[in-house]
Amino acid sequence: MVNSTWMADTRWAKEGRGALGQIGLVTFGILALELALIRWTSGQVRVFAYFNNLVLIASFLGMGLGVALGRKRPGLIHGLFPLLLLLALPLGFSDQLGLVHLRFPDHAITLWGGEQVAADPWMFARNLGIFCGLLALIVLVFVCAGAPLGILFARAKVLRAYTADLAGSLLGILGFTILSWLECGPAWWLVCGGLPFVLLTRRWWGALLLVGIVILGQFTARGVVYSPYNRIELVHNASLGIELQVNRDFHQYMFDLSDEVLAREDPRTPTLRELRQLYDLPFLVNEQRRSALIVGAGTGNDVQAALRNGYADITSVDIDARIIAIGKEMHPERPYDSPRVRPVVNDARAYFSSRDGRMFDVVCYGLLDSHAMSSAMSTLRLDNYVYTEEGIRAAWQRVSPEGHLSLSLSCMAGQWFVDRLFWTITKATGRKPLPLYSRLHGGTVTFIVPNEKAHLSQAELARRVAVGALMPMERTQTPSDDWPFLYITPGVFPWGYLIVLTLILTTTAATVRPVFGIGRGGAAFDWPLFLMGAAFLLIETRGVTSLSLLFGSTWVVNSAVFGGILTMVLLANLAVQRWQWQNPEPWFLALFAAVAFLYLFPVGWLNTLPMLPRGIIGGLLTGLPVGLAGVIVPLLLARAAQPAAALGANLLGAVLGGCLEYFSMLGGLRSTALMALVLYLTAFLLLRRKAAAVAA
Repeated sequence: MVNSTWMADTRWAKEGRGALGQIGLVTFGILALELALIRWTSGQVRVFAYFNNLVLIASFLGMGLGVALGRKRPGLIHGLFPLLLLLALPLGFSDQLGLVHLRFPDHAITLWGGEQVAADPWMFARNLGIFCGLLALIVLVFVCAGAPLGILFARAKVLRAYTADLAGSLLGILGFTILSWLECGPAWWLVCGGLPFVLLTRRWWGALLLVGIVILGQFTARGVVYSPYNRIELVHNASLGIELQVNRDFHQYMFDLSDEVLAREDPRTPTLRELRQLYDLPFLVNEQRRSALIVGAGTGNDVQAALRNGYADITSVDIDARIIAIGKEMHPERPYDSPRVRPVVNDARAYFSSRDGRMFDVVCYGLLDSHAMSSAMSTLRLDNYVYTEEGIRAAWQRVSPEGHLSLSLSCMAGQWFVDRLFWTITKATGRKPLPLYSRLHGGTVTFIVPNEKAHLSQAELARRVAVGALMPMERTQTPSDDWPFLYITPGVFPWGYLIVLTLILTTTAATVRPVFGIGRGGAAFDWPLFLMGAAFLLIETRGVTSLSLLFGSTWVVNSAVFGGILTMVLLANLAVQRWQWQNPEPWFLALFAAVAFLYLFPVGWLNTLPMLPRGIIGGLLTGLPVGLAGVIVPLLLARAAQPAAALGANLLGAVLGGCLEYFSMLGGLRSTALMALVLYLTAFLLLRRKAAAVAA
């Protein structure tokens, strides 16, 4: 008999083979909606960019609770669209509500100007309340999205249901990847994430609400273009030219610094002349001008400077093809029209590591400053690996004996930032750089490093303001491939981060007991699967960061990594079904060895190898622990008394894993593998203890 209350509604759910298709539909929608909200929230409320994986954590929290609740309240699925609309309203009108630049004044990290805000506890409390309110809505959306799995898992064989779950997730990633490739905006993201749930519930009002949500998404995209990385907006500035804003923040101007413009009698001319001096510096200081490599070339200001100063062969590298295209179309000096320029769409670090063997008379970092995160899985920005000791050493190896390295970056964060860059460059090149100051862009410092046979123009150097490092090398923490956090402020405790992560973990702990019925006669919470979920997210994070280091932090690499991980887990689950494995203990022993090897292996060494062996070994490093864990999880699900609740516990584990990932800011990226090893070992010991108790 069907319960009349909406939360107990099961009329939408199918039996037998139909349930498998619905499981795939649900997980497709969850993955697509998760990725849609990760991108949309960080573009509409910039504070989310401080916690780039927090929407991911919130979605796992919601899914885990939803799967557990869905066993008795499958009708929760009908709450998805009303809650999603409630979330979409403040996101859609974030400009009008003043939410876009909602400040998060934690000075522990230099990020998009937040460090310039005074640490006002009242402002923090207000903004924290707004932030947590939006986060709570995200959790509730995914509670409703995950609820169908609670009942559908009970209507199919466990391993087949898990196969459908993984297949739907894989297709969800594929669907969103296609939208990224097509450079679609929020409206299409929301259609991709919402339409599966319309098909699932078959309610006309759900379709109507989705239309309203999509309209709000389109409303936020007026006059905006989207690349796979960035929300790009062009603003015409009467004094300086066309301003390119990325993800709601200033990114760069397209300057006209031609002789004709600078010859005019105009109030802005002195500023333009100063800008030309800044951009010309890397290309004026050395008389050797055969070839130039510019990374972070953007719309082409540095490229035009190289052309202006007579470089015959210029390679310009930028990760965002859309920004290059805007430069080709709209830059007033048309630098990309020159046959001397060869634009390359790639990650700077990946280009440095490519094995074409080319050397350049100048390798120039063109104010390379990312406004996007490398992925939703980690705390890294797209540019983090470019500014490590190993990254700068890779750039230095591209400098010809007569050439020089030039690295320019805004140092408005303070002297500590100058010190960090100075000593990182020194360690990477074996030479102390010449730091030259400009007041532009909040205080830009250009670090010049001449190679052994280079002859720099002393006259040009004398025209500039020289600065230096104040802190000695031994007291300066410098970025490495294991600790690539250039923007973390030394000696400042991250109290803001700690408060938010504590709130998340406290909420999770408070909701698990009533939702799973712990202590009230309900099934025991599946702690081994919970720990497996936490460890898996850490291993996935480690895999993403490792492969980004090897192949670049491009959206193609990230999509391939996520898709590869899900494919590996799917194949492992199919193998369990095919060969009917039962005992997880031997797999645990192999898993321990694989994770320990991942922790101990020097990933950076792989960059010395050709692409094929680099890809094979790098893939095995990441894929082996993923595949082994992918065998263990379905074995544990198959023996669980309540598979849906066990799946919910596994999903909730990702909340703990996501929070633990922030520890890498302190302990380095290798620590994620070590933490995962401890979690896997604890899960194994709990299983052994449970088996011993049953045997007794």
